[in-house]
Amino acid sequence: MTPLIQSRESLEKLVYNYIRYLEAERHASPYTVRNYTHDLRHYLEFLEMENVATLGEVDRHVLRSYIASLQEHGFEKSSVSRKLSALRSFYSYLMQQNLIDSNPLLTVCAPKLDKRLPSFLSSDEVTHLLEIPDITTPQGQRDRAMLEVLYASGLRVSEIVGLNLDNINIETREIRVWGKGSKERMVLIGKPADSALDIYLRDGRRRLLGNSRTEALFVNRYGRRLSERFLQKAISKYAIKAGLDKRVFPHMVRHSFATHLLDGGADLRVVQELLGHANLSTTQIYTHVTQNQARKVYLAAHPRAKKEE
Repeated sequence: MTPLIQSRESLEKLVYNYIRYLEAERHASPYTVRNYTHDLRHYLEFLEMENVATLGEVDRHVLRSYIASLQEHGFEKSSVSRKLSALRSFYSYLMQQNLIDSNPLLTVCAPKLDKRLPSFLSSDEVTHLLEIPDITTPQGQRDRAMLEVLYASGLRVSEIVGLNLDNINIETREIRVWGKGSKERMVLIGKPADSALDIYLRDGRRRLLGNSRTEALFVNRYGRRLSERFLQKAISKYAIKAGLDKRVFPHMVRHSFATHLLDGGADLRVVQELLGHANLSTTQIYTHVTQNQARKVYLAAHPRAKKEE
């Protein structure tokens, strides 16, 4: 079978169709869509520079050259791995559509990633962060509620900004959320998050909405749904005000949620379910964090450990 893709314009069109497929069929998050779009366009630019005219000309040698080019330009192993993930998904789509005869990525391995433990905040740092928003203002009520829910539930940034009013059950302190791959799960919140949400819903949200109408839970001053970027900037701003000597981002709060649960004796599979991880191995990274933390506490507190050190 001769590949149907013969020009840069048709390649661009194919990438466009693939991205629409990700959104409509795979229900990919906006974050994934944005990254895959950028990665695939970068890949097409490489093919053009290498004078590769069709996807049928791509073999393992071309792909290895692409990986080498990424490394030469200073891309981290994690970035290279992500770009290859985008290509694997893209080529699987091409195979499904019968646009290529074989998948050249089957013989190409991603660079082995260094094991990095996720960064997280201590309980005291989280407390300082949550106390910063000024709850005398509607924006502060919203931000306090948003931060409390983020830490109480461990939601992803895309999940929390995507929440609607009917996802929240204040009485049972439950939140229904659709995560990656449109998988539904229930997460829980405690009394502080519940109280912050109640104040925001009764006062702050109503004042922010004005005459606007939306089902979005968290809204901006124009009465529209908050963006992921807004949440990222807000957390960074509050972390600075709280005097935290580290860069804080939403996923760090999610890491803190998981780490603190395990530190408190939670079962790993329960944490997996709350985080919405498809594989237990993804959740297990937090056991390394808690073990590492336990070692630090032991070495600092045990008198015989101090002597050995």
